[in-house]
Amino acid sequence: MARSSKQEAGPDYWDDACKHLSKRDRVMRKLIPRFGEGRLHSRGDAFTTLARSIVGQQISVKAAQSVWERFVALTPPSPQLVPAFVLALDTPTMRSAGLSARKVEYLSDLAQHFEAGTVHVRQWQQMDDEAIIDELVAIRGIGRWTAEMFLIFHLMRPNVMPLDDLGLIKGISLNYFSGEPVSRAEAREVGDAWAPYRSVATWYIWRSLDPLPVDY
Repeated sequence: MARSSKQEAGPDYWDDACKHLSKRDRVMRKLIPRFGEGRLHSRGDAFTTLARSIVGQQISVKAAQSVWERFVALTPPSPQLVPAFVLALDTPTMRSAGLSARKVEYLSDLAQHFEAGTVHVRQWQQMDDEAIIDELVAIRGIGRWTAEMFLIFHLMRPNVMPLDDLGLIKGISLNYFSGEPVSRAEAREVGDAWAPYRSVATWYIWRSLDPLPVDY
């Protein structure tokens, strides 16, 4: 999918965030240089971002990418995924891409919301993080984790910490606690040092587990 030069450069705050995190956090000071010019990108398409987040629920980055590619291949060629194309697919066809029955239902419901215009896409840029989360979790199949992925990958909000993300918790365990189990409270405390750039730190924690850039 084509991206603008601004999207290729990543969020405006990224360099400042890296400097801030490197000064405040010993782990970030080591992780950030390992991944060079890598940074977060937005696809610039709300429906695609949410659909990819649903596909990625509870499976690995690699598995999610494989299922996503098979799913998109079922729809007509287009610069971005179109809700009407998803609504035109029947359940057996969608299941053939490796989607669970539940994810088929969720993707169809998401497409219906976008097709009907019942989500406030144009207002999202002006809404705060929690207000957007409240609106998104009202859509069937979108929980807080999916809403937070949307905030990070579509709106590129700088200070999101998805505590329900298994990869983030595992990465904090490995990088900060020598692999010992980590509670949500402990993870949240680590994240306190990352503010106001928790999204950036989370991205680097994900990269420490899998060199394939996380992308929704």
